[in-house]
Amino acid sequence: MNRQDAEKIITEYLKPIFGFTLKRCKNAHDAEDLAQEIALKSFRALLYKDDIGDVNKFVWTIAHNTLSNYYRDTAKSIVGMSIDEVADIIADPDSIFDDNDNAVTIRRLQSEIAHLSKLQRKIVIAYYFENRKQADIAKDLNIPLGTVKWHLFEAKKDLKRGMDTMRKTSELKFNPIKFSSIGISGSIGTKSTEEFFRSALSQNICYCVRNEAKTINDIADALGVSPVYVETEVDFLEEYGFLKQVNEKYIANFIISEPTSELLTMKDAIYKKAADLFANELYDELINSDILDDENIFCNQMLPNSTQEKPLRDKNFLLWSLIPYIAAMSGEKLIDKAISFEDVATIRPDGAHNIAYASVTSKNLNLPDDYIFMKDWCGPFYNESENYMLWRVDTEWSGRRIEVSQHGDEVSRRILSLYKHEEEYLLSKEDYAYLSEHGYIKTWGDYDGVFKTAWQIVILKNKEIQQRLIAIGNKIKEKYYDKFNTIKAPYVDAVLKSVPKHLRKVKAYELQYIFHADGSFLLYCIVTLLNNGKLTPPTEEQKKSLSTIILSKT
Repeated sequence: MNRQDAEKIITEYLKPIFGFTLKRCKNAHDAEDLAQEIALKSFRALLYKDDIGDVNKFVWTIAHNTLSNYYRDTAKSIVGMSIDEVADIIADPDSIFDDNDNAVTIRRLQSEIAHLSKLQRKIVIAYYFENRKQADIAKDLNIPLGTVKWHLFEAKKDLKRGMDTMRKTSELKFNPIKFSSIGISGSIGTKSTEEFFRSALSQNICYCVRNEAKTINDIADALGVSPVYVETEVDFLEEYGFLKQVNEKYIANFIISEPTSELLTMKDAIYKKAADLFANELYDELINSDILDDENIFCNQMLPNSTQEKPLRDKNFLLWSLIPYIAAMSGEKLIDKAISFEDVATIRPDGAHNIAYASVTSKNLNLPDDYIFMKDWCGPFYNESENYMLWRVDTEWSGRRIEVSQHGDEVSRRILSLYKHEEEYLLSKEDYAYLSEHGYIKTWGDYDGVFKTAWQIVILKNKEIQQRLIAIGNKIKEKYYDKFNTIKAPYVDAVLKSVPKHLRKVKAYELQYIFHADGSFLLYCIVTLLNNGKLTPPTEEQKKSLSTIILSKT
């Protein structure tokens, strides 16, 4: 650039540069010296540059860099300066030279701004980084001018205090947890539960406050992240009822289980005792009666040596469905329902009405060699149409088949619809192919000629047969009612003591269903009968339709 153009540019910037330095230097003398230095450096740089795209940015970059050198040379520690003196460096820490001894401290000061409250942060950024007038900030935020001034004053003190504090972090900073399972009891809304815990951040925020309420800054310190990110996630989780605000602190509003070896061992022992009593007696009752041959229990799963003249029903397959069904549905009158679902369920903004839960796999567990783990479990699950209900559980022997959305399980809904129509009409080739592929039906012959079908799932044709089956379970649970209560009492007490006080009612609701419709009891009943050889594992083909029942509602 020629000298005349460079002189013209610097002349235009002399007054703004002096205003810039006067605001940031300790006295007018230093401001004059610094302004001259900036102007001289800018003039010399302009003379050697011919390709400057943005002159304004070019000049102010030199001004900021020169200012950072001024701070470095005049201060031993940046902590002792006011926020006014370091605002420009905070806004652009990358402008500091690599050999600047104060660079780490400046970056710490910048990070401390993130620990200010949301309102303070907005005011500080608007005033120091956007160079806005206090009156304009007050107008935009709809607060009094005095409030803006007060927050600026408090922000300086908070920043100084934060710089003088060694922030504590927990193991979660470098070893975050991951939920091993996430689920709900009740109805799902437009958002799935997994959406709320889609990230490691959301899971670890909730885990961090599972037992004790903490502030945004406490959570951020524990996780080693900026409070700005925590604040956004906390607002979202609190809006949907997964966090509860207590004054300025937050605590998890759903149960996050991280059981100890002692609790897990106790649970394993009591379920084994109860399942041994119930499942064995139920099996013997079903086998020794004629109920499995009742024509109102329909199932076309036949033994390999079965023929059309002599059809032999596969009672093992039948029991894989009936035993968990009876275990879940029986004993309804024996359940202590002092706490209702409505008492503890959360109504969420997306239309959901449920109880959420998650679990974390504990470390260094010392469990019995024969401990029973719940793998790939889902249910009991219900889906209803006008005339029928589909009941099923997913287990490690069946694989995961239930996929729940805001509209329920679409697969179950489709099965019910096709079953209803197949009673009266021939379905399409595509529908039969779908049902056959998923193991729900078998087909023989030519679709356009002689064509036969046979449903492979268990079908209970009327209310009477359902009641007969459940009555068998009722009788056994009534017989062992007192014993069951004695078995579970120490475990219930221990579990409630391990849960935060504000969630004990939620947990107590869940514990009402021990040895009834809870998945653990159904699992232990199945494993008990597998271990003693009364049940045998299903075939690969049977796994597709295992533990699936269609029930008539009439």
